[in-house]
Amino acid sequence: MVDNETNNAKSRDMQLTLNGKKVALDIEAEMPLLWAIRDEAGLTGTKFGCGIAQCGACTVLLDGEAVRSCSVPVGTAVGRKVTTIEGLGGKSALQKAWIEKQVPQCGYCQSGMLMAATALLARKPRPSDADIDAAITNLCRCGTYPRIKAAIKAAARL
Repeated sequence: MVDNETNNAKSRDMQLTLNGKKVALDIEAEMPLLWAIRDEAGLTGTKFGCGIAQCGACTVLLDGEAVRSCSVPVGTAVGRKVTTIEGLGGKSALQKAWIEKQVPQCGYCQSGMLMAATALLARKPRPSDADIDAAITNLCRCGTYPRIKAAIKAAARL
């Protein structure tokens, strides 16, 4: 027999603003934000990489700040704005520069890279090489770092 009172204490109605839309998810507050976004909200652009906040494939914006969603409990996102790659809409100057500079190779890390770069450009519209190096700590197994830097600089000029 399931104890509904205990079961209800473990699950809560998590109210999030996800890509500008209010969503309610019946999940545990401790669930990583990554899984809430992918499995519960159905937005699969945010990728799982390492699960320990090292690679950056899962990077999203939380109130405009780049965070590794695999290590952020969804409960900490309640009442805050969560933006995923889908929330950029495919038309940002950064996304256009990404295409122009042919940044993606395999593409797996790209959504996380774009989200980290979006946060950087919001903070520093004209970043230096040192600013880019400090802000983009995401890993790219294909090694497209020079193209990533070129795309960020191109987007900063637009």
